[in-house]
Amino acid sequence: MGAQAVSEGTRMVVSARSFADFTPQASFPIKKCDLHRLEEGPSDEALLTREQGLQYYRTMQTVRRMELKADQLYKQKIIRGFCHLYDGQEACAMGIEAGINPTDHLITAYRAHGYTFTRGVAVREILAELTGRRGGVAKGKGGSMHMYAKNFYGGNGIVGAQVPLGAGVALACQYQGNNQVCVTLYGDGAANQGQIFESFNMAALWKLPCIFICENNKFGMGTSVERSSASTDYYKRGDYIPGLKVDGMDVLCVREAIRFAADYCRAGKGPIVMELETYRYHGHSMSDPGVSYRTREEIQEVRTKNDPISMLKERMLSNNMSSVEELKEIDLEIRKVIEDAAQYAISDPEPSLDELCNHIYARDPPMEVRGTNPWVKLKSVS
Repeated sequence: MGAQAVSEGTRMVVSARSFADFTPQASFPIKKCDLHRLEEGPSDEALLTREQGLQYYRTMQTVRRMELKADQLYKQKIIRGFCHLYDGQEACAMGIEAGINPTDHLITAYRAHGYTFTRGVAVREILAELTGRRGGVAKGKGGSMHMYAKNFYGGNGIVGAQVPLGAGVALACQYQGNNQVCVTLYGDGAANQGQIFESFNMAALWKLPCIFICENNKFGMGTSVERSSASTDYYKRGDYIPGLKVDGMDVLCVREAIRFAADYCRAGKGPIVMELETYRYHGHSMSDPGVSYRTREEIQEVRTKNDPISMLKERMLSNNMSSVEELKEIDLEIRKVIEDAAQYAISDPEPSLDELCNHIYARDPPMEVRGTNPWVKLKSVS
């Protein structure tokens, strides 16, 4: 009742103030990118409309709240198994989505909840997948690391294995001549994998429209980048491929860099490598408290000085593009969406045993699948 009263009161305050009173758009100086083998890079100024600002705020705040709810459900043992949370890195997912088209393609590693949402999957389907329920985006059989959507290829559990797949998707774009690009993401922990450099080589040889992005959140599991990599300039790792180093905590920096990179690829110039400097607030996964290899003070300092949501909020408020009341109302709406989604994820039924082997192959007639021994027969339906 109290929350409802606050919401109604907030709505009255916002509606009493005409939307015409707000600044419709503003330009902001952004951090200049470091360049590798490029004579010029993205603009160091970004234009933001009020509508874009509200959309970015809503999306990033939804991802933040969704991940905090997943943390809570995991601690209640409702979510089990692997669970890698994305809070702190929201500007990367939002900035990338704002800089490409819905028809473009994206593939990432196992920290995939944020991208699943920005690619268009509802919160309830994501949380239901985490709890292993029938209404999950992968029908409850994929879990945290294996979620998919149109033009989104997961969620991949094997470190670095998505990078050759992303190059393959880019090859398909080139082959079909559809002027689309593939955004291929990996973490600093995967950056020393041999398959990444094999992918770089083929992408450069064939001039594939692939944006290779290293999300550098400073730690591969519990190992700092300085201890794992002889060179921490990940944007230079493509050597013969041009690269950009971007402030991954600023949604506008990410958006402008991705637009630049997408234009570069669409012009037929081949691949580009990008490093997004970012930070995760949680540990590597829910089994990692995240404070044995860094201090609580370090995490708090990033939250205080460099939080991606707070940075966008401050820009909008200081330029009269929104009001505290309006943003509070959005926060209340998001909390309700998250709570409703959590209830759905808890109450939705688990998939039945009959569905265990379904969708092994696409467009195949029903087939028999051997169980744990030759006498157990299961059925697979495409």
